[in-house]
Amino acid sequence: MDMSPQEYQNYVQKRAKKSPIGKDTALAFLVGGLICVLGQAIENGWLAAGLRQEDAGTATSCTLVFLSALLTGLNFYNKIARFGGAGTLVPITGFANAVVSPAIDFRSEGFVTGMAAKMFLVAGPVIVFGTLASVLYGAILQISSMV
Repeated sequence: MDMSPQEYQNYVQKRAKKSPIGKDTALAFLVGGLICVLGQAIENGWLAAGLRQEDAGTATSCTLVFLSALLTGLNFYNKIARFGGAGTLVPITGFANAVVSPAIDFRSEGFVTGMAAKMFLVAGPVIVFGTLASVLYGAILQISSMV
């Protein structure tokens, strides 16, 4: 079967399953919201345990990262992500999942050349550009406060 690129594109578009964007959006909103509600409940628990507000926020972030890494390791976070889509990517839990997943996938290649080298495959650019943006923002803030 010999097809031109345009004919192939038409063929793929006819055969591709249509995405239920309304349903996907609603599920992402629901799952992302539930993750945020869980985060708020964890923070309330840390506050009830006697932590100050700043410390409770830090402890909440650490707890959410730990839970995300644990659920990723148990292959449960991926099931939640298949159901909730982008709702699992946006919170801090999505970042933890993006670090742990490649580490698990490449562990058979060894500790250094596999797991450690591939761990920041997805999250690395986020860290680099986040750091760069914070430095630029800090420089702009410093310069503007001098004027």
